[in-house]
Amino acid sequence: MRFGELIPAPYRLLAKGVLLIVSVGGSTAITWQVQDWRFGKQLAEQARLHTESLNQLALATVAQQRAEQDKRLALEQRLATSEQTHYRALSDAQRDQGRLRDRLATADLRLSVLLDATTGVGNGSVSAAPATSGVVYGPTRAELDPAHAQRIIGVTDDGDRGLIALAACQAYAKEVSTPK
Repeated sequence: MRFGELIPAPYRLLAKGVLLIVSVGGSTAITWQVQDWRFGKQLAEQARLHTESLNQLALATVAQQRAEQDKRLALEQRLATSEQTHYRALSDAQRDQGRLRDRLATADLRLSVLLDATTGVGNGSVSAAPATSGVVYGPTRAELDPAHAQRIIGVTDDGDRGLIALAACQAYAKEVSTPK
């Protein structure tokens, strides 16, 4: 007699059902474990690719920021050089104007104007006679009063400053608007 024949039929059927359930449950668990490993690998690969993409974006952003900063520094250097040049021109003009004023004040230099020889005397114009004695060849000139000469020098000084400031503004606008 065999071992299975000693057990009553309903118990044998129950034992076979339990064995079938255990074997199916075991294979299902194995199937889930395999799927878990496979999905785990896919998720890890996606995470790695995502991290690489973020690193590449960060490197590109840093490179772009560095390039923009280099452009800004180059522009600042060009503007500083331009500012020094215009400041030097302004100080030179002021120095020259100061010397001219000093020479006029000490009577070392006199300003004079050309007189039109074609206008007649007596119509409100300045006399065509030379202001100083001696023989002067060339057109007739009249000497200006030192106070008027100082005012004229002041006006030309203001004009020179304005022209230098205008040149500085134009150079600044050109540097800022020209892409490099």
